[in-house]
Amino acid sequence: MDRILRGIMRYRNTTRASMVEEFRKVRDNPEPKAVFFTCMDSRMIPTRFTDTHVGDMFVIRNAGNLVPHSHFFQDEYYSCEPAGLELGCVVNNIRHIIVCGHSDCKAINLLYQLQCSKFASRKNRILSPLRSWLATHAGTSLDKFQYLQEHGFEKPLMFTAETPLRKFVAYIDPDNKFAIEDKLSQINTLQQLQNVASYGFLKKRLEQFDLHIHALWFDIYTGDIYYFSRQQKRFVTISEDTIEKISDEVTKYYS
Repeated sequence: MDRILRGIMRYRNTTRASMVEEFRKVRDNPEPKAVFFTCMDSRMIPTRFTDTHVGDMFVIRNAGNLVPHSHFFQDEYYSCEPAGLELGCVVNNIRHIIVCGHSDCKAINLLYQLQCSKFASRKNRILSPLRSWLATHAGTSLDKFQYLQEHGFEKPLMFTAETPLRKFVAYIDPDNKFAIEDKLSQINTLQQLQNVASYGFLKKRLEQFDLHIHALWFDIYTGDIYYFSRQQKRFVTISEDTIEKISDEVTKYYS
């Protein structure tokens, strides 16, 4: 806690004035460009690796960057994630939703262990809010992962996109660069796009292509950021060699 308090003092003496000026500029007319879902992992600092500033994004964080499917929330049983979608995309008319997973995700590593029936038992879930959260809301991700474990990771997966008729194919780590848990993390990141599109209050905008969903994936060991390209059917490193092609794809399909 002492480190945090001293950090606040450094902020007061260094960047506070410039940040207050940014707040002043966007106070009456903020124009955020994205709702950004990511993990609560302390190594994930999305505003830093996207070089975004005050007023640019709504950031929603939880264990495993999950967006629970709408069928879990009936009547008054809602949680922060769909409320964030409504605040961002309905109240503030944001046009882009981004889900960003990452390597060595502790929540996803735990999800991988939930393949063990004893570890995932109801008794153990009752004792662990994290296990319960993952077992409830990341089960579909685990099902897709287990399909590839059984049939081979060279096989493609199919995900629903903005509408039930608009689907995309994904090959997970075709170069076999990442740990087995990281493959699960990439599957889980893509599954959240399908979950986002399950919410009825987004349906009209999604059908009219006025609202778009994207997936990023961050490798914490190399600092590389990957964009899921529907054209290339895989996560592609965002770099000097790929940025123009990725930008063209985004402009063509999501402008």
